Amino acid sequence: MTAPPDDCLARNEWICGAYLTSRGHILWDAVVQHLQLTAVSVAIGLLIAVPLAVAARRWRWAGGPVLGITTILYTIPSLAMFSLLLPVYGLSASIVVAGLVLYSLTLLVRNILAGLRAVPEDTRQAARGMGYGPVRLLLAVELPLAVPAAMAGLRIATVSAVSLVTVGAIVGYGGLGNLIYSGMNTYFKAQVLTASVLCVVIAVAADLLLLGIQRLLTPWTRAVPS
Repeated sequence: MTAPPDDCLARNEWICGAYLTSRGHILWDAVVQHLQLTAVSVAIGLLIAVPLAVAARRWRWAGGPVLGITTILYTIPSLAMFSLLLPVYGLSASIVVAGLVLYSLTLLVRNILAGLRAVPEDTRQAARGMGYGPVRLLLAVELPLAVPAAMAGLRIATVSAVSLVTVGAIVGYGGLGNLIYSGMNTYFKAQVLTASVLCVVIAVAADLLLLGIQRLLTPWTRAVPS
């Protein structure tokens, strides 16, 4: 018996509106998990990267080891990374978060450090002349001026995390990656395409959101009309 003409699910078509209407709750749950894993991973990575970059800027001898270790972590294949973390975290969402945090450190530390190093020495000297101590200088002068470079790293790290979350499907916590993985195993075309497109949409939306935040935080970088 052939499938009805309007039954795109039975015909297993790539583009199928019936898939969206019949499995909307499954897609929603996957999107929520994808967003949660991405947001938590990048946030933790940022909390770790800032003090590492500050330490590398303050003590020059620390710069080489910090950049070297974070770069080595980034070169480890994702499957190998999850395998190394498996004895510590087990088959849980924590293993995905931990892996993404380690991957994000390279991009975040390197860009934050570059931003701190780009702060003009004249600006630092002027702030010290006004009575700024080390902490106030860092918080009120150096970090704000490092925001453009830091945000560039944050945007790249976030988009990378959106992509790498899908690898978490191997442990059952991959957000939309779970749907892509199961769809490929069953050759469910509509599921594979829909989940893949949603990953791209999330990555683009996250990048645009962070770009907007960057523009709000750095009004001095906007071109002044003549």
